[in-house]
Amino acid sequence: MTHRTEPRTPQDQADAVAVLRRDRFGTLPERIRPQDTVETRPATRPDPARDTYNADEWLIRYCG
Repeated sequence: MTHRTEPRTPQDQADAVAVLRRDRFGTLPERIRPQDTVETRPATRPDPARDTYNADEWLIRYCG
């Protein structure tokens, strides 16, 4: 029968727990900064041909 040696100081115990956690779960993914999640695009002028409402197209797409 073998006997386990337990860490003696709280710091040793915390280090042992950290090693066990890292072995089980691996490392954390790299953090993403909020500045990296925002997409910046230049402003464009509204295109009236693209943004016009066409009732016939609506009927064909959604009611047909």
